[in-house]
Amino acid sequence: MGTLYRRRGSRNWMMAINVAGRQVCKTSHTKSKRIAKQLLSRWETDAFEGRFHLPRSIPPYFQEWADDFLTRVLHAATRKRYESSIKKLKERFFGIRLSELSSEQIDEYKKDRLAEGVQAATINHDLRVLRRMMRLAERRQLIARNSFVQIEFLKEQAPRPPHIVTFEEEEKLIAVAAPYLRVLIVLILETGMRSHREALSLKWDAVDFGNDVIKVRESKTRAGIRNIPLSARCKADLLRWRELAGPEFSPFVFPNFRDPGQPAKDIRKTWAKALKDAGLEFFVIYTLRHSFASRLSAAGVSDLFVTQMIGHSSPSILQRYSKAIDEYRRDAVRKLEALRAAYALQSSINSISVGKTIA
Repeated sequence: MGTLYRRRGSRNWMMAINVAGRQVCKTSHTKSKRIAKQLLSRWETDAFEGRFHLPRSIPPYFQEWADDFLTRVLHAATRKRYESSIKKLKERFFGIRLSELSSEQIDEYKKDRLAEGVQAATINHDLRVLRRMMRLAERRQLIARNSFVQIEFLKEQAPRPPHIVTFEEEEKLIAVAAPYLRVLIVLILETGMRSHREALSLKWDAVDFGNDVIKVRESKTRAGIRNIPLSARCKADLLRWRELAGPEFSPFVFPNFRDPGQPAKDIRKTWAKALKDAGLEFFVIYTLRHSFASRLSAAGVSDLFVTQMIGHSSPSILQRYSKAIDEYRRDAVRKLEALRAAYALQSSINSISVGKTIA
């Protein structure tokens, strides 16, 4: 028969039952003895009917489970993002068994990190990793109950809308950018490729100049693996760049010039300098991808194919429209070229008008 009791300093009732000769305890999460009795009775019934699964008698220490958890994260990029959060979590909860980790301790972690001046978004990232760790521990029966269920995430500031690059800003950037950065800017603005995962990792053998297409073979998601039509402008810039740093020099379109066998990785300083020289406020280079999507929408391309062009659509949609998608992608690029031509024409007309006024 089960029993109810209270721990010193706690107002909630604890429940205890014997299963296979071993006492198992857990909280009822209620101050009402009547409700606690009902929960205890239900728990005893579950145990009697064989639906109760006992957690491991000696749960692992937090740091042991954290290391084990990381090995179970298969995606390398995800695992790398988790490592920084897990490092902080291990420092805080070192020496604590999983079953001993309480919601109060997690709340204290939040408060202390805030007091250190850490942004809410960073703390929430740590909490998401911890939540996943505890959910997996519960599924693997390392703990009887996940202590994270009562935890609330911190309120974050609304993210700033991405900076959409105008044609005028693009011209200023192109005028001052280093040659390889100029090609990279044009590539992202004309294809919507992800700056690091797709553009900087691009190889020459993935650029099909004969069929005017770029084959994205590796991406953040399955939907990101796609063929992107080359605009006339992008093709011309890539061909000029190939004469300077083609496949004879490196297999990568944007090589590391100190080690041509590797792609360029860190362009932050070069990018920041180009923005400064162009007289523009700083924004991340990834914003060029948003600008590509915005321009496609302005040119009249449907939202469905905008998402497909930037590699955001689901694999099921890709399969459903697989026969029509390549032609629609080419049509999207033609519309983008038409939008650029219209801008160039309007700029020319404005220049002529200004000249006549001065005359």
